[in-house]
Amino acid sequence: MDVPNQRSSHTIPTPRGGGLAIVLAFFLALGIAFFSISANVNLIAALSSTLWVAGIGFCDDHAPVPARWRFLVHVLSALLALYLLGGLPQLLLPEPVDWLFQARMVDLGWPGCLLGALLLVWFLNLFNFMDGTDGIAASEAVFVSGALAGYLYYLDPFSFYVAISVMAASMGFLLWNWPKAKIFMGDVGSGFLGLLLGILILMAAQQAAVLLYCGLILFGIFLVDATYTLLNRFFSGQKWYDAHCSHTYQRAAKRYGHLKVLLSCWVVNLFWLLPISYWVFLQPNYALLGLVSAYLPLIFLAYRFKAGQAEKDV
Repeated sequence: MDVPNQRSSHTIPTPRGGGLAIVLAFFLALGIAFFSISANVNLIAALSSTLWVAGIGFCDDHAPVPARWRFLVHVLSALLALYLLGGLPQLLLPEPVDWLFQARMVDLGWPGCLLGALLLVWFLNLFNFMDGTDGIAASEAVFVSGALAGYLYYLDPFSFYVAISVMAASMGFLLWNWPKAKIFMGDVGSGFLGLLLGILILMAAQQAAVLLYCGLILFGIFLVDATYTLLNRFFSGQKWYDAHCSHTYQRAAKRYGHLKVLLSCWVVNLFWLLPISYWVFLQPNYALLGLVSAYLPLIFLAYRFKAGQAEKDV
């Protein structure tokens, strides 16, 4: 049971650990795919690396696990997944002279592997940070995986199947997590989904390099809020590693309620981030411009809600 405290967004004790249902449903679907869809064994193994994260999260949901052990499992799982994926895909990077409107393919080599591992670890942790109000994490998983499925439909049957499976498993959980939530996802679900979506974005980028930018744009609400909040706490001298409730979405939920914040996220995702990601997909040379354009209003929102600032300064 998740008992409310001064940092909680809920007011009554609520069961947690429901994300285990997402893990089981997804791997049931993956098992079916193994026997019915032509799939690279390495990709199956890369997706299976998320089980280590789900396992440590399940343990942490029942009894606190020291942060160093959780972080070690996160890093090792990310490195294993990246190795099995064959490293970071070639990146579509801007030209030095015309960086807003021209791009070229670049293989970063071993620095790219380090960058990819950091990206996966950050995806994993930011999803955990952002799982703090009813329905928001499950909704983000449904949206990102569903949008990627649309891009992957004509590119790769297996990656499309993985994206649809993530969406379906998350949607099933969302029915129980919609405000007011009857059950919480817990670390077993949030860490698992964060790493899984990161792997899915890299799998998509292997099919078309521009999909890395599309994935980052689709993930905009979580990426911007978590990153802005962490950096603000770090540079303002706070103990950035301590638990807190100063994210944009948390402050908005206290002011307007869980349901209004959740519906607002859906509006931003469907009518702002999705169209920009589709435009970038059609016009890869404008990928960086699209990414910047997508993030700027979200950064402004984080600034207006004073994300990351200490409570006494709000």
